[in-house]
Amino acid sequence: MKNWRNFKQLENVPLQVRSYVIGANAVGKSNFLDALRFLRDVAAPAGAKPGAGGLQEAITRREGLAKLRCLNAQKDPEVKIEVTLQDESTVWHYALGFKGEGKGNNRILITHESVSKNGVPLSECKRPDKEDGNDKDRLTTTYLENPNANKEFRSLAHYFAAITYLHLVPQLLKHADELGGNRLQRDPFGQGFLQRIAETSSRTRDARLRRIQRALDKVVPQFKELSFDQDPINGSPHLKANFKHWRESGAWQRESQFSDGTLRLIGLLWSLMEGDSLLLLEEPELSLNLEIVKKLSKLIHLVLKAGKYPDRQVILTTHSEPLLSDLSLGLESIIRLVNTDNGTVIEPANEMEKLMLKSGFSVGQALLPALCPVGLEQLSLAGV
Repeated sequence: MKNWRNFKQLENVPLQVRSYVIGANAVGKSNFLDALRFLRDVAAPAGAKPGAGGLQEAITRREGLAKLRCLNAQKDPEVKIEVTLQDESTVWHYALGFKGEGKGNNRILITHESVSKNGVPLSECKRPDKEDGNDKDRLTTTYLENPNANKEFRSLAHYFAAITYLHLVPQLLKHADELGGNRLQRDPFGQGFLQRIAETSSRTRDARLRRIQRALDKVVPQFKELSFDQDPINGSPHLKANFKHWRESGAWQRESQFSDGTLRLIGLLWSLMEGDSLLLLEEPELSLNLEIVKKLSKLIHLVLKAGKYPDRQVILTTHSEPLLSDLSLGLESIIRLVNTDNGTVIEPANEMEKLMLKSGFSVGQALLPALCPVGLEQLSLAGV
């Protein structure tokens, strides 16, 4: 990434099958994930409704280029993102750079777009090209978003378009009927989560809910049964849970009565089972019991291992030491972000931290203390 939000320059960041992005508040953990969400928004799937994707819309959703460009960019106006992807037989490299036109309505124009396959550049996707030079309007859209131009690398476009992001906010789910149909595109906060369940085939839906039910049975007190239901009057979708009760049939509750932690756990488990695309998780530990958080890393691994896509890639942000307490996690899985006078950078483990890990400490115990804000001990004396 170059000049992307907190990051003036970030190079050669290896992403594992499971990657944990850690860092202090406001250091750029969410912005790190947003670079991948940005490519997803640019790569609108073929047939998408107008305004549902593309470069200009992706920038507009983020309140314009001025909010995207790193404050440390100084005289370099270009924002650039490069990604390398590899499957069993192919290595793709995609790069996209853009900046403001600098005059008139200051349109956002592409400064660079390129694709290579197995190290060989695709000559038909090297921009700006001759046609771009003759028609500047062409530089307002990427080849990535254009089905007529991305034929040779459409699988790459489909990959980006399928990226899933989840930061479920339980209150939006509990009060979805009251909030109405106004929802952010791509629904990052789970307001339309129940609708996604409703649109899943009944066979797949029931199978997933049975798996979630087995997990909830272990961690939710008095939990008995989980099921899906639709309101007979307005057809709105609902989750129902049956809890052990003095009545033999138990007591049924809808999602509006679930605890925040129960809803977030259901959303997490469902998302892990929902397809094989890259999954981005924002602080999945929120609202969950501490002991559940300690098991979360292993739970993610086991849920995926038991499903159709055991190697599905998951990248998550966290600053939770319990979540990072799993001793099977190694340094290769951790991306530690720290703030400097020249933007956010990645800070590798130092020799003392490596020694702690060899001595049996978890990555959370070894790496998180360095992220403690300077002067934190004075917070209670701040006189707020």
